[in-house]
Amino acid sequence: MEVSRIRALRGPNLWCRHTAIEAIVACPDEAGTIEDLPGFEERLRARFPDIGPLRPDDAHGDASLAHALECATLRLQAAAGCPVTFSRTSPTVEPGTYQVVVQYSEEEVGRLALDLAQQLCRAARDDTPFDLDGALARLRELDEDVRLGPSTGSIVHAAIARGIPYRRLTQGSMVQFGWGSRQRRIQAAETDMTSAVAESIAQDKELTKSLLHAAGVPVPQGRSVCSAEEAWQVAQEIDAPVVVKPRDGNQGKGVAVRIRTREEVMAAYEVAAEISSDVIVERYIPGHDFRLLVVGNQLVAAARRDPPQVIGDGVHTVRQLVDEVNRDPRRGEGHATSLTKIRFDDIALATLAKQGLTAESVPPKGTRVILRNNANLSTGGTATDVTDDVHPEMAARAVAAAQMVGLDICGVDAVCETVLKPFEEQAGGIVEVNAAPGLRMHLQPSYGKGRAVGEAIISTMFADGDDGRIPVVAVSGTNGKTTTVRLITHLLAGSGLRMGMTGTDGVYINGQRIDTGDCSGPRSARNVLMHPDVDAAVFETARGGLLREGLAFDRCDVAVVTNVGEGDHLGLSYISTVEDLAVLKSVIVQNVSPQGMAVLNAADPMVARMADACPGAVTFFARDAEHPVLATHRAQGKRVVFTDGGDLVAAEGDTQVRIALKDIPLTRGGSIGFQVENAMSATAAAWALGIDWSVIRRGLATFVSDAASAPGRFNLFDYRGATLIADYGHNPDAIQALCNAIETMPARRRMVVISGAGDRRDEDIRRQTQILGGVFDDVVLYQDQCQRGRADGEVLALLREGLEGATRASAVEEIRGEFLAIDTALGRLQPGDLCLILVDQVEEALDHIAKRIAEAA
Repeated sequence: MEVSRIRALRGPNLWCRHTAIEAIVACPDEAGTIEDLPGFEERLRARFPDIGPLRPDDAHGDASLAHALECATLRLQAAAGCPVTFSRTSPTVEPGTYQVVVQYSEEEVGRLALDLAQQLCRAARDDTPFDLDGALARLRELDEDVRLGPSTGSIVHAAIARGIPYRRLTQGSMVQFGWGSRQRRIQAAETDMTSAVAESIAQDKELTKSLLHAAGVPVPQGRSVCSAEEAWQVAQEIDAPVVVKPRDGNQGKGVAVRIRTREEVMAAYEVAAEISSDVIVERYIPGHDFRLLVVGNQLVAAARRDPPQVIGDGVHTVRQLVDEVNRDPRRGEGHATSLTKIRFDDIALATLAKQGLTAESVPPKGTRVILRNNANLSTGGTATDVTDDVHPEMAARAVAAAQMVGLDICGVDAVCETVLKPFEEQAGGIVEVNAAPGLRMHLQPSYGKGRAVGEAIISTMFADGDDGRIPVVAVSGTNGKTTTVRLITHLLAGSGLRMGMTGTDGVYINGQRIDTGDCSGPRSARNVLMHPDVDAAVFETARGGLLREGLAFDRCDVAVVTNVGEGDHLGLSYISTVEDLAVLKSVIVQNVSPQGMAVLNAADPMVARMADACPGAVTFFARDAEHPVLATHRAQGKRVVFTDGGDLVAAEGDTQVRIALKDIPLTRGGSIGFQVENAMSATAAAWALGIDWSVIRRGLATFVSDAASAPGRFNLFDYRGATLIADYGHNPDAIQALCNAIETMPARRRMVVISGAGDRRDEDIRRQTQILGGVFDDVVLYQDQCQRGRADGEVLALLREGLEGATRASAVEEIRGEFLAIDTALGRLQPGDLCLILVDQVEEALDHIAKRIAEAA
């Protein structure tokens, strides 16, 4: 079994809506099925009993080694605690070769699971050992390391519940919610509205105290010190138990509480000084440690925090009691679990010593043994939810403290006997405020019910009903995608929206190109969705990006499929038939929002059938108003776009909007059929987004499709009285559409300049010149720079074969080099002639043509 071409599908894709790992798996002839390997399945189940059933997806036929790999990859992740359910194995056109697809929740974990599954299958094949416990431990450890922590995860889950899209921007806790100009960002429990100044204030404990005191919030007496001696001096001034802590600290690090003696104070100073050069000594307030969580202007959760402790049983040592507590599955290392394991370190041992104990002491039954004086969860403490008990005046003081510091999300640490009374009635006070507070004590308290703090945070970031999305249009098809994308973008920009656009020639933001090259894949689309100046986005969605990574978005508002026709790029990446291609193109339709719209070509049977897969509504378009699919749809009162006489007509029920084709320059008065179809699909997309018809009319009238605005898309030039047309058409459907348009244009003599892409099938290359041979008089064949796996001259030979028996072409010439071929054609043109130049290097060829036209002028 050979595994190759492993891909991470990071969005909705050909197989499913989940993120998934896709791998090509080749099985040897002698092991076509599991049954061909005696004892393999028994050995596999012996090593991994939870692997589940091994079967093909259709439940027919025998399972292959690829199916075993699929099941092992999925079930290993599930056994490690990952929430995955989908997997599939699909045979390819190559015998013994399969595409294996397995869902993942974290990409790195999915890749590791695939690797471990291969090791498991090899071990079963060769009857060698496999360390299942070690494999699952590796997966769990990696999953805990890369997945979002509980604080960030709770906010993300709240966003998902609201339908707000999210994207992790780093391996850590930096997350973007929403798209474009409506996006917001967080890092853990900090939002993009959390002020850096407020965070600095919160880290400066003495400054925080002075601000809170000025606001009338109770705080403990004390001040900063610069030496151990000064710390002892302040402790004497306070004349009560004190707390010693670093001025800039977090998570309870370096904090010593309830200390009195000179030795204790000076030792505590040294510990705190290792964390901060500035140390605070303040009065110790007796009572319990409470964390009050303020979000916006509300107290949303409160918890009593207790220090790490064990209860003696008169039998076991302190260390044994701690080991027993740490066996709780809720306890782990760091913050990935709801509780943290209690640690034996110098602080724990020193705390035991104050109680006259060591780690090996056996405390009497019922004795409460404290392992640390501070109650932070990161040191093994526990939390009890007390949200419903907080007195309104105490809640108001917590909110006042957060607002005084300037934090939109704030963890307020208070010490008092109870939260049932105001601070003033019990000599309690606020000892700290914290930016980016940990949320897990409120999400999964040790005792009491969890609180919906993630929902509270999302509610402050997005108003009710706001999902943070901008309008997204996805355009796919064999031909016409680029022009349609540009026209839709132009129509939406006319309504005042700041537009983001991707296509085969780059990424555009508000009309400015910010990236070049073929940008019709998901990476470019994701970059547009990250841009803060984008109010709406239109994405050319090509087959390559869909196969490599899936979609860049979870759903779109409008999906446009221009056509499938005879297809293109067939035979690549196991897309072998037009039917395969149609299934792939339909991915954008399957992921239309339930409130969205699919715009489909009714005249293309493959495209029309996609309507059944659309979760939203459908607009059909076709030039023929009587086309059965369109006519039936219209009779049902649904949206259609068609042509009638000299008008483009948009109809829904009894309502019609007419736009004269003569007022749409792109169509040359309706004479260029494929441009009429592009105009219809773009109009339907803008209509679906609620763009005013006056804006749509104006946009159609002002759209310019020339070499500058739409390079390689039926660009027209005049050369010494002859008509030049430059186009990037490179498949039989595109060639036929161009020929249909050119036959409506008068010409004394017609000439075509063409090459062929070597990565197309032989029949597709031949078919192009078969079509051209019936429309053009002179044919100039050229070999382009990249033969894409073909031998020298092979493409030219196929093109010439296509011209055999041509009904019109009478002169055929072969040229090496695109620019030389263009110059050859230009040199033969006479006034009144027409020349179609099918360019390969679009921008370079257009520049070359422009240079020759300038020279001629």
